[in-house]
Amino acid sequence: MAVKPELDLRELLTFEPQGGLIHFAGQRVVLWDPVGMGLLRRELIDTLGMTAARGMLTRLGYAHGWRTAEAMRDALPWEDEAQWRRAGGRLHTLQGQVVLEPVERRESDGPAPFAEALWHDSYEAEQHLLHLGTAEEPVCWSLTGFASGYMSCCNGKPIYCLETRCVGRGDPVCQIIGKPAEEWSESCREALRFYETQCMEGALAQVTEALKQAERKLRVKRQTLARVSGVKEDPAGMVARTQAMKQVLDLARRAAKVDSTVLITGESGVGKERIARLIHEESRRAHKAFVAVNCAAVTESLLESELFGHARGAFTGATHDRAGLFEAAHGGTLFLDEVGEVPPAMQAKLLRVLQEREVRRVGENVSRKVDVRVVAATNRLLPTEVAAARFRQDLYYRLRVIELKVPPLRERRDDILPLARMLLAEATERLGRRVQGLSPEAAEQLLRYEWPGNVRELSNALERAVALCENSRVERDDLPEEVRVAPPTFLPGDTPRTLEAMERDYVLAVLARNGGNRARTAEQLDIGIATLYRKLKQYGEPETAH
Repeated sequence: MAVKPELDLRELLTFEPQGGLIHFAGQRVVLWDPVGMGLLRRELIDTLGMTAARGMLTRLGYAHGWRTAEAMRDALPWEDEAQWRRAGGRLHTLQGQVVLEPVERRESDGPAPFAEALWHDSYEAEQHLLHLGTAEEPVCWSLTGFASGYMSCCNGKPIYCLETRCVGRGDPVCQIIGKPAEEWSESCREALRFYETQCMEGALAQVTEALKQAERKLRVKRQTLARVSGVKEDPAGMVARTQAMKQVLDLARRAAKVDSTVLITGESGVGKERIARLIHEESRRAHKAFVAVNCAAVTESLLESELFGHARGAFTGATHDRAGLFEAAHGGTLFLDEVGEVPPAMQAKLLRVLQEREVRRVGENVSRKVDVRVVAATNRLLPTEVAAARFRQDLYYRLRVIELKVPPLRERRDDILPLARMLLAEATERLGRRVQGLSPEAAEQLLRYEWPGNVRELSNALERAVALCENSRVERDDLPEEVRVAPPTFLPGDTPRTLEAMERDYVLAVLARNGGNRARTAEQLDIGIATLYRKLKQYGEPETAH
């Protein structure tokens, strides 16, 4: 019996109505959700990069096309081999992957390529747009691979298809052209690489080289910032002149060599997360993920799902299984910031995970083993919280195997100017400004201020100063008001100051805080207004009242 050229899905697809095996042209097939394929595409791209993902999907399609051609050759009684060769496009349509429209060419269009067609309703372009948005290049990788594999098998030589138009990059329709390998121009050779098995090795080589370049750039940047700040370069890019901070970094590096749980304590903004990253980067887990979560920023109802994951249907809105952050950090480090804010009910579950090294997703009865190094941080005094029964004592001791106490910036005054110069250099580069440094007056005010927000506040102050600076260096007036009017510190530095100089600085600081109001300043200093005017004259200040 001759098979009609127009294949019919009813003739090719067989299945049992009650379920079970499905056959297409006598070969077993399975049904795949296109959204699932789209999610796989996104995962491949996020994990391996665009080049490697394209190579894998192209070769997967090629193998599928070749296998389909082999299976179809003997599955149906073709009238001739030409029908078998032409059936590839129709099979593509019957399988629901794309709707094919042959291209009709006129004599004036020149010689026709080996194969040419328009594709409508490409599932691959649809899924790429859904999960990744508009691309710069054609995206129907597995579909062109299928067409190439089918035609290569049928013709006994390599036939490669490339898209000239693609809906995935914003074109109104997808269009493919197929040619024997030798007929493609030299300019298309780069696209044909995705059919080669060496494509993945090439992609990995590119990734390796990119990482090396990034490391070189980072090393140069750290060296530049170290020169600007005037301190010896630290391998992790940290600034530590004070002995207290040097001890913290030394202890962090020693803690990195083991897998013990670390608790980092200190005021908000002192750099606890940066210390946690240092521990991760200098540990054997550095090649794995560093996952950070702010426990105070997640509501109590969602924190369990965020940390441990959930099963589909576990609660309203749980439309699919989802791994938690413990699973995401498997093999790496999980940083629990603001751990003191974890609700009491969650503390018991967190303790169990730390003890058993396994998590149970919300809505599941199965436990999953995890290999995670936990680093926690808090600005709360946990011993006080334990005494008040707001924090579990057993969890506190489980977290506090190694404790790092990061001192506030006001207790690290020798670190303030080196830090400020490094942060100034970073802000200058980030904002594209040409600011070369700090004026002596600005530097003096930075040392006077108490910095209740610590390093985070210092960074914001320097960024503001760089943004508003009109000269080649930051002046006192470029600093935030609270920094500009800060009174002098009475803590002795390396070079003790005279009482006369300290009195002058203090009087002028109180005057500045009062906006130049001398009557109010004299009242606050408990001196007569005439005495204040006399002192201001000694200091070289103008006598005109404000």
